[in-house]
Amino acid sequence: MASSALGPHVVGQRVVVRRVVPGETGPSGGPALTDVLGVCESWADGMVSVRRESGDLVTFPVALVVSGKPVPPRPSARLRIGAHEIHLRAMEGLRSRHVEPLGDWVLRATGGSTGRTNSVLATVDPGIDLDDAVAGTLDFYDRHDQPALAQVVVGADVHLALEHRGWTRARPDEADVDVLVASVAQVRRQVRRRLGTVGPQPVRLADSLPDGWLVGNDKAQANLDNVRFTLDGPFLRQYAEVVLDGQQVARGRASYARDWAVVTDLMVQPEHRRQGLALVVMDALLGWAAEQGATTVSLQVISDNHRATTLYDSLGFERHHQYRYLAAPAAPSR
Repeated sequence: MASSALGPHVVGQRVVVRRVVPGETGPSGGPALTDVLGVCESWADGMVSVRRESGDLVTFPVALVVSGKPVPPRPSARLRIGAHEIHLRAMEGLRSRHVEPLGDWVLRATGGSTGRTNSVLATVDPGIDLDDAVAGTLDFYDRHDQPALAQVVVGADVHLALEHRGWTRARPDEADVDVLVASVAQVRRQVRRRLGTVGPQPVRLADSLPDGWLVGNDKAQANLDNVRFTLDGPFLRQYAEVVLDGQQVARGRASYARDWAVVTDLMVQPEHRRQGLALVVMDALLGWAAEQGATTVSLQVISDNHRATTLYDSLGFERHHQYRYLAAPAAPSR
C-alpha cells in the first residue's frame, strides 16, 4: 500500500521510497524491503520511476510501495564544504606576515591592515582546550602589539563560547559578513547573458597591484607595505579594472587555489553604478579563473548591502555562512 505522502503530486521532488523486493525474503522472514532515494520522474499507470543521484533510473509498480515521503533537496557540494575550509582557501590568496597554528585555529598578524590577516581564524573548534586556545591567542597578539581579534562563524559553538568569556563584537556598527559560493560556469553564463545589454567596456588586467588601485583608501595608504604584501603574495591572482577618462570606475580582484577562485574588492564608484560595470569586471575575473581551472567561486559581502546581495543572488550565488569579528575583553589594569 503506497504511503499517503506519495503519489503523482511528488513528481519532480526528491523522495525516499521503501518498496518490497519481489521474490526475496528479509531477515525477519517476511518480504525483503529496500529504499530508493532520488527524484521522482513519473507516477502513472501503476508505475513509479525514481532517478537516483548516481543517474540510474529505478522503475517499479506502485503496488510494491510500502512507505515513503518527500525529502529536502541535497545541498550542493559547495554548501557541504566546511566554513573553515573555505576560509583556509581564501587565506591562500591573502598573505599574512606572521602565521602560527594554534590547534586547528590559525593565528595571523600583518600590522592591522585587514581583518582577515589580523585575526585568529577561529571558524572551527580549536581541537585543544578552549581556555588554552584563548590564552595562546592573547599571547600571540600581545607579542605582535596588536589587539586580539577572532574571526568566527556566527552562531557556532566557538562564537557563543567566546562571547560567554567576555569577547564582544569588534565592529558593532557593521553588519555580519555573508560568505557566498557558486559554480564558476553557472555564474559566467548568467553574467554573459546579462552583458548583452551592456556596451563594450575597456578592462585592464594585471597580475600585480595596479598603480592607483588604493587611491581614496586612506587606511590602506597608511599601511601600504602591508597591503601590498597581503595582496601580491606568491599565489595566482588577477586584478581587473575599468578606467574611463583616466579614472578607475570599477574594479575587482581574484585569487586561485585548489580549483577555487576567491573574488575580493569588487567595487563600482557610486556615480557609475547601474551600468553593468560590476558584471564587466566579474566576467573578466571569472574568465581568468576558469583558465586556471577553477570550478567554484566564493566572495563575501556585508549582509545589509542589499544592492550587492540582490546582484549575487541573481547570478546564482548561495549563502554558505556568516562571520564576524570578536574582540577580546580588555585586560584588567595593573
